[in-house]
Amino acid sequence: MAIEGSAAGASELPDLPLPPRKEDLVRGTGLLGATSANMLNMIGVGPFLTIPLIITAMGGPQAMMGWFLGAFIAICDGLVWAELGAAMPGSGGSYRYLLEAYGSKGLGRLMSFLFLWQVVVVAPLAAASGAVGFAQYFSYLFPSVSPVEMKIVAAGTCLFATGLLYRNIRDVGRLSVALCVVVVGTLVWIVITGLSHFHANLAFDFLPGAFYPSQQFFIGLGGATLIAMYDYGGYSNVCFFGGEVKDPSRNIPRSILLSIVVVGALYLAMSISVIGVVPYREAMHSTAIISDLTQRIYGVGAARVVTLLIMWTAFGSVFAVLLGYTRVPYTAARDGQFFAAFARVHPTKHFPSFSVVMMGIASAVCCLLTLKEIISATIVMQIFIQFGAQCVAVVLIRRYRPHIQLPFRMWLYPLPAVLALLGWIAILLTSGWRYVLVGFGILGLGALAYFWRAQSRREWPFGANV
Repeated sequence: MAIEGSAAGASELPDLPLPPRKEDLVRGTGLLGATSANMLNMIGVGPFLTIPLIITAMGGPQAMMGWFLGAFIAICDGLVWAELGAAMPGSGGSYRYLLEAYGSKGLGRLMSFLFLWQVVVVAPLAAASGAVGFAQYFSYLFPSVSPVEMKIVAAGTCLFATGLLYRNIRDVGRLSVALCVVVVGTLVWIVITGLSHFHANLAFDFLPGAFYPSQQFFIGLGGATLIAMYDYGGYSNVCFFGGEVKDPSRNIPRSILLSIVVVGALYLAMSISVIGVVPYREAMHSTAIISDLTQRIYGVGAARVVTLLIMWTAFGSVFAVLLGYTRVPYTAARDGQFFAAFARVHPTKHFPSFSVVMMGIASAVCCLLTLKEIISATIVMQIFIQFGAQCVAVVLIRRYRPHIQLPFRMWLYPLPAVLALLGWIAILLTSGWRYVLVGFGILGLGALAYFWRAQSRREWPFGANV
């Protein structure tokens, strides 16, 4: 019924296509490059931080079910992204999809604005999660640091990354390459190390009744899946540079699904290998689980080395998040679809200066939150206006936007979109009412901001531009 109601509203909106944009990008990225880009975006610092949180969510190794359920939801949602990305490659990602699906001259304006509003909130949270992870592993090297000092370290990490981004894009590109080199290698090395010292009696040490389908079991499973989805996030990265992908109707869908399968297998292997060495009762209380694993096997010296590698990865994730997200509101503001301040460009270094500084400072402030709070808030905010809205967008585009060609159509339509939507709703309902209420509040403020701006500009639903 909710989908039908949304569709009815969309059918009243003009379904004329948005004006085509000039294609000035080279389609030089093939399937391997696109899949690698997705995987690098997925394998940030998340899996090095969240294993204790996932175990705690369900109180034992059965929490690994969160990885499987998360992979299933990711594949269903990945098919949504695949259909939209193949249909509109290089045209702005979610910002463009929502405009097209909900009406470029009507409700779509509000939906795309709310997506941008969500980006301004989620980007600092996402960067802060990497910075908090950096501080947690920093505390392994310097155990005497207090909780307050850890927050200062995390905030300083965000501000330092902001300072590095305050320069021209050529210098930023060189820094990006240097920061991401060790990510995949570190993860593979951890998996090999853990599996070579694996003890099945530790990895499968289930408590009696661990799988009993009680209310607490499903709440725990929802919490574990929420954290898993945070780690899986990034499989849609290709959709944001689709204009540079060769044969996008084939390579965008394939790269999305391949990256989910490969990274999901790596995450599961790493999690099982960790709790097969470190008993889960110890692992769930660790703030530097990979360092603890390495120390148990190789000693303190090796643990310090791997800690430095993970700190490097954590800082790289902060840098990459701020680099990518700061360009989204800038592009929209330049097109006149968001607040003009975000369109400001540094006069000599030619980068979006206001967006970089604002999000960098906001990310430092977000470091006052705990890692669990940051992850939950990040996923809940994205469910509200991006993930859920896109599941509906696929249906709207098929039914009311015939001018949009669909070179890739999801299998078993509309089942994957429905299952993805139900998965997101289940995660939302088990996340805790505090996060849901905060999400509604931020969404409401975004709607008020849109209507205030739309009234002053005489745009939908107020003026002649409707």
